[in-house]
Amino acid sequence: MKVTIYTDGAARGNPNGPGGYGTILQYVDKNGTLHERELSGGYEKTTNNRMELMAVIAGLEALKRPCQVEVISDSRYVTDAFNKHWIKGWMKKGWKGSTGPVKNVDLWKRLLAAANPHEIKLTWVRGHDGHPENERCDRLATGAADGEGLQKDTGLAEG
Repeated sequence: MKVTIYTDGAARGNPNGPGGYGTILQYVDKNGTLHERELSGGYEKTTNNRMELMAVIAGLEALKRPCQVEVISDSRYVTDAFNKHWIKGWMKKGWKGSTGPVKNVDLWKRLLAAANPHEIKLTWVRGHDGHPENERCDRLATGAADGEGLQKDTGLAEG
């Protein structure tokens, strides 16, 4: 099955504001019906990069069986680290980068574990430029970061 996961993270008062993430899973079943699931969470004192990683992790961990997954993210930090093989280099060097220990190593390891059974591709999109799914994710992430009660799985989207 092919699944598209749209993600966004938000941290208020960067770099250490309360953070939140928004994630939308979309797939078409064998009958041609589009299904969507919205997830949001957060509201912890953290950074935007950690919330961007959490958004991807939440989407991958929500999948119940191996899938072909495309993750759409407006985070260059996440997509570049994943696509340009920085992660593999960090792993070979004991999770050390060119300037010292890799930041967010706990979440990178969790992301790799969540991605393990899937065929995964991460695609970068410019944020705040009208991608409807990305804008929805931004609203979920912002709501979670602002503590507006969107921290729980909102279930299947209507429509």
